This record gives sequence, C-alpha cells and structure tokens, in this order.
Amino acid sequence: MKNLFVVLLFSILIFGCSGSKDTTEMSADEHLAYALEMYNNEDYQFSIKEFQSIILQFPGNTVNDDAQYYLAMSYFNDEQYLLAAYEFSKLIRDIKGSEFVSISQFMLAESYYQLSPPYQLDQSYTVKAITEFQVFLDFFPVDPKGEEAERKISELNIKLAEKLFESARIYEKMEYFNASLDYYTKVYETYHDTKYAPLALHKKIIILIEKDRINEAVDDMKLFLTKYPDSEFTVEIQNLHDELSKN
Repeated sequence: MKNLFVVLLFSILIFGCSGSKDTTEMSADEHLAYALEMYNNEDYQFSIKEFQSIILQFPGNTVNDDAQYYLAMSYFNDEQYLLAAYEFSKLIRDIKGSEFVSISQFMLAESYYQLSPPYQLDQSYTVKAITEFQVFLDFFPVDPKGEEAERKISELNIKLAEKLFESARIYEKMEYFNASLDYYTKVYETYHDTKYAPLALHKKIIILIEKDRINEAVDDMKLFLTKYPDSEFTVEIQNLHDELSKN
C-alpha cells in the first residue's frame, strides 16, 4: 500500500509539472503560447526545450524568430550566458528582418557583460562586451537602450584601465621600469577618459624624473597640464615643471 502511494505521488509530480504537456498536436501559435507560459513562469529549463522544439518543427514559420529570441532569453535568465550569446548571435545572423534584432544585439553584449570577471582575471569577455555594445550603438543609435550601452562601455573600460594600471605598478615594483613606462603610457593613451589616465601619466612622470630623463618628463608634464588641469596632481606637476624648466 505504501509503495502504491509513492508511485501515485511520483506520477502526480511528473505529469503535473509544466513540461509534461503533449505538444505534438499543437499548432505553431499554440506551441509558442505554451512555451511563453513556461517562460513567464520562470520554468526556463522547460521553456528552453519547447522553444528548441518550435524552431525544429516550424522552420520558416512566423513564430520562428519569437522562439529564437525567447530561447536566447531563457538561457540568459537561467544564467547560461555563453549559450545565450550564441542564440542571440544566431538570431542576428539568420533572421535579419526580425523585430528582435536590435534587442538581441543589446542582449548579446549584455551576455558578455555578465561574463566579464574582476579586473585581475582574463578580460576577453570584457572586450567582447565592449565590442558588441559598440556595434549596438553603431547600428541602432537612437535606441532607448543606447544610454545604458554607453554607460556599460564606460564601466568596462574602467576595468580594462585598472588591469593595465595594476600591471604597470607591478612592473614598477619589480624595477622593470621600461615595461612599466610602456604600460603607464598605454593606460592614458587608450583609456584617456577614465580616472586611471591621470594617475598613470603622473606615475610615468615621476619615474622619468627619477631616471633623469628630464626632457621626456617635461614633455609629459605639458601634456598632463593640458589634459588634466583639474587633477589632484596638477599643482604638483606645475611646480615640478616650473622647477625643471628653470634648470
């Protein structure tokens, strides 16, 4: 009797779940509605299977781009960001006339944004996110999400600048001064609109003075005073410049 109860309970759990409905006799629109119901209920594992099924069963149907988009969104909401990126890029590539192309481009970038790790780690996904956000801005310049894309590009550039700046500091501590100077230069040349740019140029100037490379230091001081007149280091750099120029 106890075993029968367990079997009955198991059957109720299996056949009562959202993924148990027979979809073989459904039309494309009915199947899409069913898959969207699961998506809206946050049953992403089930919605993924159903959207995949729709794409396979109804190629060329008008529901195909809906299924493709929500398949990608299901992966994204399930935090499977690489798979989401693949599915968003597939829609952009294969269904160019879809109403979902612009938002898919944004979400492609957003998928890589979610994969972007702390600055100490490899920043390949950070670079991919910046690239895809920029593509979004280039192709959809008046899209309402443009402001968010610009803000996230700025955020990601700060992360890249920080990584480069910390690499320069490590080389400086190890007394590999030429490498350090190169990295500091890359920081302010590549990420000139981040907070790390004046920090890097200031560091470079100090090293050049310590290494008695005065002419280079003076040139960089002029650059600093032109580009960062409101920096916390401006007075220091101005005084150094005046002193060295006298000599």
